[in-house]
Amino acid sequence: MPAPIHLILDSEEDRTLAELRLATTVSQRTRDRAHMIRLNAQGWTVPAIAEIFECHEQTVRATLRRWEENGLGGLWEAVGRGAKRHWQEEDLAAVEQWIEQDPRTYTSCQLAEKLSSERQVKLSARRLRHILQKRAFAGNEPDTPTEANKTLNKSGSNKLTLIRSS
Repeated sequence: MPAPIHLILDSEEDRTLAELRLATTVSQRTRDRAHMIRLNAQGWTVPAIAEIFECHEQTVRATLRRWEENGLGGLWEAVGRGAKRHWQEEDLAAVEQWIEQDPRTYTSCQLAEKLSSERQVKLSARRLRHILQKRAFAGNEPDTPTEANKTLNKSGSNKLTLIRSS
């Protein structure tokens, strides 16, 4: 059985963690970690905290150790977490060029296949569509596509044909 961990917080640390726990601009995981630390400092045991947050005891212990080692910076996710993207900006620029310059229209499946064959980038049609939609509505430039510029195909779904306004 691991040795019990008991943190002692000064009033400034406790106030900071209380504010962080209520901050809406911070991820839920970070707010939960702040709450775990405050509960431990108030005398709650690791098993009790794990039961409250419905997580493994080791998760609580790791959070408490990260606080001991890194302080407030230990509450946030480490850099480099998650899957790395499989495409580059140049790949999307090529896709946008195909859309703008080719006289034909493409479905997201056709664009994904063309991207795979010509640039060796494997993206699902759904993911490619999501990326392109996100890029299309990101800015306020005059040539940004608008909802009125999209066309509907026979099935009623949006095509990836973007008509740029001039």
